[in-house]
Amino acid sequence: MNPNLTPPASCPGALPFKISVLVFLHDERGRHLLIRRRKAPNRDCWSPIGGKLEMALGESPFECAIRETAEETGHSIAAADLHLFGMVSERAYEGGTHWLMFLFECRKPLTALPPEIEEGVFGFFDRAEIEKLHLPPTDTMLVWPVHDRFHAGGFQVYRADCDPSRPPKMTVEETMGQIAATP
Repeated sequence: MNPNLTPPASCPGALPFKISVLVFLHDERGRHLLIRRRKAPNRDCWSPIGGKLEMALGESPFECAIRETAEETGHSIAAADLHLFGMVSERAYEGGTHWLMFLFECRKPLTALPPEIEEGVFGFFDRAEIEKLHLPPTDTMLVWPVHDRFHAGGFQVYRADCDPSRPPKMTVEETMGQIAATP
């Protein structure tokens, strides 16, 4: 056990650890595709599409991103269409789960808005509009700023302490490559 790692005060005991992907898709005009989620985590918030890895099957993050994109949007993509621009470890997200998330930019644009699905309804938004939407707090503070800097090239690894008893804290663990200009 790591002696420098203490469990969040608001979360006694062990929490489950889940691995997931977020896929940042856009249309031919450059607007971002977001889903207003009907389920936890991030219920009633706008977020990029994504989902959990099929760990029992040995699914890779790239395979998961391809599968989730097809399942949620009907958009057929390949690994070559994806740029992995970030990896974030969130400790005690919403007080109930540790997450390891792989952040992907999809270079193959959508030609139409996907139909509504069980998980939620879709919308296209330009970057300025996204700032006005109801987003998960960690997306506002941690995910979108990394997207803005690294989606076009480069990579950043960071961890976030999401203990609900205090504000989220981000620690950058590694940064590589080109940083995009902020919008």
